[in-house]
Amino acid sequence: MSDSAASVAKTKQLAPWRSALCRALHRNRSKPYSRYFQLATVHPDGHPANRTVVFRGFFPDNNGLMFVSDGRSQKAKDIALHPFAAACWYFTETREQFRLTGALVLADANHPSSKLLKVRQQIWEDLSDKARLQFYWPQPGEQRAGDRARFENPTPDPQVAPDVFCLGLLDPTSVDHLELRGAPQNRTHYRQKGNDDWQRMELNP
Repeated sequence: MSDSAASVAKTKQLAPWRSALCRALHRNRSKPYSRYFQLATVHPDGHPANRTVVFRGFFPDNNGLMFVSDGRSQKAKDIALHPFAAACWYFTETREQFRLTGALVLADANHPSSKLLKVRQQIWEDLSDKARLQFYWPQPGEQRAGDRARFENPTPDPQVAPDVFCLGLLDPTSVDHLELRGAPQNRTHYRQKGNDDWQRMELNP
């Protein structure tokens, strides 16, 4: 298991920024899109890549943000070479932004961590049939060929995840929280100094 995977998988004290993020999620819960955040990675050629992912909750007893990915995707290839990312999350109802940077882990069916595989299985079971079906579609990113029948597979088994289904984890080491309401606005930066040691600093907005 890689160092980053081991770090995400182990139990940690909850980071001080988690209460602010959980509060934002709760206060924006009436907006379905509040669970979407932007995740930026680095292509093999060094160019940035950005996309929207769905927040699937926090990894148990940990600060890792969970999302899902197709192991055939470009995102998976990026993470394999450069396992670091930056995320940006804006909440419209409360007008606040979180920017998070840290290490990435992508766990497929062959991942060595039993804890990660257990959570991966639970996330698969929690997905809707429509979400599961996407992992049986043709190769992502290739030129479309054939008719729509290639995208109309039988309903996937909710108990058996395909090998390409991956549980993604972002383990933040730096979090910047900006609250746009107020005069002046409030900005708080959190930086990890050790496994469970965080530095909190008020910054100018």
